[in-house]
Amino acid sequence: MHEAIIKGYFEGWEKKNWDTVASHLAQEFTFTSPAPDDHISVATFREKCWSQAEHIQRFDFVRILGNESEAFALVHVITKEGRVIRNTEFFTFKDGKIQAIEVFFGGTGQGFPTNQK
Repeated sequence: MHEAIIKGYFEGWEKKNWDTVASHLAQEFTFTSPAPDDHISVATFREKCWSQAEHIQRFDFVRILGNESEAFALVHVITKEGRVIRNTEFFTFKDGKIQAIEVFFGGTGQGFPTNQK
């Protein structure tokens, strides 16, 4: 069940369609990452992170594991330049939507195309 929600969410990123992404997010959604983002809102998430979409070619799902209310996804983000960014994302769900995402990646996130080097 949650695998379809996770893949649908990422499909929005691949297709550069914010409405698809947002349709998978609960109203009280928060996003956390080492970038640093600490339980930021949907609006802040879109403002800060959505620019990454233009650099994404696709996602390869290495593994998705979970239970009724949460899941881990090990994901390879494949950029248009062919770079592979490996993320682990922890999802919590509420009423069939993503309530929160916590992203884990190494270092300070320098691998993302729009981050300062």
